[in-house]
Amino acid sequence: MIVVPRPFPWRLARRCRLLLAAAAIVGLAGCAQVSPGEQAGRRADRLPRIVSLNPCSDAILAEVADPAQIAALSFYSRDPAQTSMDVDLARRFATTDGAVESVLALHPDLVVTSTYADPATVRALRGLGLRVETVGIAASLDAARDQVRDVAAWAGQPARGAALLARIDRAVADAAPPHGQPPIPAVLWEPGGLVPGRQTLVADLMTRAGFANFSAQRGLGQSERLPLERMLADPPRLILAVADKVGPEGDRLLFHPALAALTQTRRAAISPNLIYCGGPTIPRFLARLVAVRRQLESPALDQPQ
Repeated sequence: MIVVPRPFPWRLARRCRLLLAAAAIVGLAGCAQVSPGEQAGRRADRLPRIVSLNPCSDAILAEVADPAQIAALSFYSRDPAQTSMDVDLARRFATTDGAVESVLALHPDLVVTSTYADPATVRALRGLGLRVETVGIAASLDAARDQVRDVAAWAGQPARGAALLARIDRAVADAAPPHGQPPIPAVLWEPGGLVPGRQTLVADLMTRAGFANFSAQRGLGQSERLPLERMLADPPRLILAVADKVGPEGDRLLFHPALAALTQTRRAAISPNLIYCGGPTIPRFLARLVAVRRQLESPALDQPQ
């Protein structure tokens, strides 16, 4: 997520409030007569309290951290259209809008945010003495595994991270197609006609589950558009339509009536919250791909999972 900076007068006022808040914290620390060494010792005796500002790290932390460690998750994880975790689970935790003042009020030991976070916000948090770690967009299964390992280590829970990785590895093994089965040409078609490129996590997982990235084979890269006309002229064996809703209520392009003419092409719906993050999302996405692969000879695939 990229946050657009607000006008300068607002930022100046915010900086003044932050300085006052920092001064108050220093003053309280002085009144309690706790030395920096004693503070560090107290934190070393317990697991870190964490604020997550990224829906991908939200999902991983909910799996690997103790609930008491999670001071807040990002507000995205409570939104069914943006979350990558179970919304009911996300609602068990506090959320934050990501503003510096909001994060500071939670007194975390660690803030986990996106590599695309507003640099000014990251600098402000670090300038106030908070540890800030960032997670990027995993471009492969190996990168997604590294991400799980990093988040679990930051939370002081490497064993739980290893358990999640073992679950991911089992899902990858279970998703492998039968030996000798040729890959199924498939397009992962997102709203607006967007498609993934080769070096993306979803493309990697599709390959491991027995599908060929049809759009990449046609020279289309990450977030390029595949027009309806091109889809009709050169159709794949399978369209994986990324949509919350199917039919007239969903994306008009992905379920355009003209696609009915593609009698040799099947369509299956993929829920958006399966494709944007790694971590615990990976087994769920692979399970959906396996179900689609096994149902290619069944009559209907147009229901989201």
